Amino acid sequence: MPTNFTVVPVEARADGGQDEGPEQTEAPGPPEGGEPNCPSPGDGNPGESSPFIGSVEVGGETAFERKSMALFEEEMDSNPMVSSLLNKLANYTNLSQGAAEHEEAEDSRRRQAKSPRMGTFIGVYLPCLQNILGVILFLRLTWIVGAAGVLESFLIVSVCCTCTMLTAISMSAIATNGVVPAGGSYYMISRSLGPEFGGAVGLCFYLGTTFAGAMYILGTIEIFLTYISPSAAIVQAEGAGGEATALLHNMRIYGTCALALMVMVVFVGVKYVNKLALVFLACVVLSILAIYAGVIKTAFDPPDIPICLLGNRTLSRRSFDICAKVHAADNGSAATALWGLFCNGSTASTSCDPYFAQNNVTEIQGIPGVVSGALLDNLWSAYADKGVFVEKKGVPSVPVPEESRAGGLPYVLTDIMTYFTMLVGIYFPSVTGIMAGSNRSGDLKDAQKSIPTGTILAIVTTSFIYLSCIVLFGACIEGVILRDKFGEALRGNLVIGMLAWPSPWVIVIGSFFSTCGAGLQSLTGAPRLLQAIARDGIVPFLQVFGHGKANGEPTWALLLTALICETGILIASLDGVAPILSMFFLMCYMFVNLACALQTLLRTPNWRPRFKYYHWTLSFLGMSLCFALMFICSWYYALCAMLIAGCIYKYIEYRGAEKEWGDGIRGLSLNAARYALLHVEHGPLHTKNWRPQVLVMLNLDAEQHVKHPRLLSFTSQLKAGKGLTIVGSVLEGTFLDKHVEARRAEENIRALMGTEKAKGFCQLVVSSSLRDGMSHLIQSAGLGGMKHNTVLMAWPEAWKREDSPFSWKNFVDTVRDTTAAQQALLVAKNVDLFPQNQERFSDGYIDVWWVVHDGGLLMLLPFLLRQHKVWRRCQMRIFTVAQVHDNSIQMKKDLQTFLYHLRISAEVEVVEMVENDISAFTYERTLVMEQRSQMLKQMQLSKTEQEREAQLIHDRNTISHSAMAARTQAPSTLDKVQMTWTKEKLVAEKHRNKDASVSGFRDLFSLKPEWGNLDQSNVRRMHTAVKLNGVVLDKSQDAQLVLLNMPGPPRNRQGDENYMEFLEVLTEGLNRALLVRGSGREVVTIYS
Repeated sequence: MPTNFTVVPVEARADGGQDEGPEQTEAPGPPEGGEPNCPSPGDGNPGESSPFIGSVEVGGETAFERKSMALFEEEMDSNPMVSSLLNKLANYTNLSQGAAEHEEAEDSRRRQAKSPRMGTFIGVYLPCLQNILGVILFLRLTWIVGAAGVLESFLIVSVCCTCTMLTAISMSAIATNGVVPAGGSYYMISRSLGPEFGGAVGLCFYLGTTFAGAMYILGTIEIFLTYISPSAAIVQAEGAGGEATALLHNMRIYGTCALALMVMVVFVGVKYVNKLALVFLACVVLSILAIYAGVIKTAFDPPDIPICLLGNRTLSRRSFDICAKVHAADNGSAATALWGLFCNGSTASTSCDPYFAQNNVTEIQGIPGVVSGALLDNLWSAYADKGVFVEKKGVPSVPVPEESRAGGLPYVLTDIMTYFTMLVGIYFPSVTGIMAGSNRSGDLKDAQKSIPTGTILAIVTTSFIYLSCIVLFGACIEGVILRDKFGEALRGNLVIGMLAWPSPWVIVIGSFFSTCGAGLQSLTGAPRLLQAIARDGIVPFLQVFGHGKANGEPTWALLLTALICETGILIASLDGVAPILSMFFLMCYMFVNLACALQTLLRTPNWRPRFKYYHWTLSFLGMSLCFALMFICSWYYALCAMLIAGCIYKYIEYRGAEKEWGDGIRGLSLNAARYALLHVEHGPLHTKNWRPQVLVMLNLDAEQHVKHPRLLSFTSQLKAGKGLTIVGSVLEGTFLDKHVEARRAEENIRALMGTEKAKGFCQLVVSSSLRDGMSHLIQSAGLGGMKHNTVLMAWPEAWKREDSPFSWKNFVDTVRDTTAAQQALLVAKNVDLFPQNQERFSDGYIDVWWVVHDGGLLMLLPFLLRQHKVWRRCQMRIFTVAQVHDNSIQMKKDLQTFLYHLRISAEVEVVEMVENDISAFTYERTLVMEQRSQMLKQMQLSKTEQEREAQLIHDRNTISHSAMAARTQAPSTLDKVQMTWTKEKLVAEKHRNKDASVSGFRDLFSLKPEWGNLDQSNVRRMHTAVKLNGVVLDKSQDAQLVLLNMPGPPRNRQGDENYMEFLEVLTEGLNRALLVRGSGREVVTIYS
């Protein structure tokens, strides 16, 4: 076999070859532009909906391909050549799904080609760095270290960073498993976990991003009002202790104004936000460098920052300068401003605060330096309640009674109660932002390489910064300053700013611009996330937010984002907003880990991520850690977030558009179903767990519509959504000829199932005959242990009509099939009179005629029906038949006891049927039946003879109906119904009828000699049917539903048509009847 070959262009041979000339002359190519209008020679089936399949352009260049690949020419419209497929695959762009500016493919390609693509550093690493390092680092990290201590703060940061690192590993695996369009985390979760989880988590992520914008805006305003321009406050404090309330009001006012300004900037153009992003990032980097420079400087030249203590309590330096009770003056000593704050006057005899009088005023260094040994003092936690003094450990203090404390004194107090879990909730937003790179996946040069590398490097960098800052803060700064949240002891300066070098203003200005930029980024990203969710169409009421300006900017989504963000600003507390967005981000991260673990465990064929450093145990650990952190941060916020996500999930499941995204939840369901089926199949089902698993046999008309839709209504009433329901039907023909009709019939059946709320599966079979198709369904419907045990079908009303002479044959054979398969059979007579699901019976009875015991299904069916609203108000009555030798009184007592043990409430009645002579009516019906059977055997007669036979049968049926009416009008001595048999009654009845029987038969046979030639077994069966029908009509004429035992077909197949007549006579005159034939196994039990 040769290993080298030469590629010869087809065009060269077409130009120079001699055999192509005539073909070109005879079959000239179509004019330009004419080919698309020609019908394609495909097979009529639509191709796969993808950017590659079915999108091949057929032009002049492919004419030679059609000739050289003539073997595949009929499939080339739906299945493209590999060359064109590879060309489209190489030029495929990962653009945002549904964006208006991307709908025009050509313009999109040109725009995409012109726009420079970003690499790992610019596109992923720096945006993640900017989003992770932010407001918490500058405003709260020192306070967290002071309250929790270095060790517990290190634990908090380690746990949170571990959580985000595990999530980043899972996200990297998902992001590298194929092309991720712009949309980032929402796209990954929704395509991995399905539209329900995707929509719920996507909206939670949207809410988290929106509240993050509120937190950044509040941080911006706090920096402005507290550290840049405290005099800009609009609302002034009223009285002692009013500063906190005034600050909240000022933050609401300024926060609303800042939000309006930022929304205006975002609305005018996102390009300005993107241009300022690098400036804001530079501020963050410079601020962090200033912190490290300040720490290094403290090692050899600590800054002189004195802190004033009264006893062991820290004092606020806002209202005094000199940290002493008295100071030297020209003529001696004079009281300081501090003295005036604690005492009524400046003389020695004035009354002062007891604690001020008994304790000394001292000064300590607020930032003693990295080599001062402060780390040992700050190792352990110092949690406190709200309104407690910030005290230094190890300093002597003389305590005073609690009631002597006065308000308005310049103490530094804690503003909120601190504890470990609360600090976790406040800190966690500082490690969010790991999705910033994946959200820009549409702008990356190589997203599958850049997202894992950039995100993990950013997390490693920021984790090092946070952990090192915790240790350095604890080593450099005094504990009371760390616990001073707003820098009261530093004259209102930012604590971390006093550590920085060369100036505190580097941190103040840098943190101000970084938080402002982060707020703008949140207000830019959140509306786009909402727009992506709205355009996916999974949440109907959000579709209005999918629209925007002509260039695709999400105007309406921006408006909703601003309103939600305003609610966070009205909270006006950074510490109150942080746990809220922690919940939403943690839920998003939890489902990212779940998606990765699910895909890995399911081993779906499409799960082939390029990022190999993942494992399902890591994803499961990350998911568990996220779930634990949710409840550690705030259990009530966690429950609220889960409730919101659950409501969104159920809403999408109930009202949302159905999407098939090949998600992992679908795969999980399939695996769970497989696991359950493998376990259900072993061993027979216990009687306590038995319920009717129904195969519903539907008949279709010529237009593939269901003939008896009430049968599905009755199914939903019987099942109430529980157990297995298979709706089956048969089309006569071959599948190649009937596949289109079969698909249409299946769609019609599914639509009717949805209308009638019949939850189940549809199985349609195309067979050469209806008989074989129904047999195939009974044998093969279901899977494994999930197979039907009951068949429900409608009574063939047209079995006597000439246009369907063999419908009765199919019916009888179906009865035999169910018996052979040991399945129960339910036959609904007059099914079009059965109630719909909207109807309600206000009263009435469900009557059960229990003649023979075949498993107790007759007892169970009324109980199941009465669970539904249609039948709930109906009472249950059970009739049983006593023979001559039976004790009817004892039978009634035994039946009542049996029902009591079954926990079924019903009225009980025993009907005694008298043995009497066979009536003339019975003989006449039998004669008509046998004559019709003879006619069916002679179906080869001429048309005229068939019409004459049909007319004769019609006349005889008319006579029989008139005889039936006369019999029901006049009281007959043959139909005696008594309640109790005694020995004397039995003997007297036998002697009275003994002498009259012989003469009675002679009289009957003399009336019609042909009666003597009838088959006596048919006469006896007809006699039973007539007698039982008369008793049922007498007792259950007005019942809403009558359930009867269905007798089996004859063992020999000679009298099948007679069997249909027996059933017809048995149910004659009943409005709604359900013939029940049990499978023979017990389906009810008296045991628990």
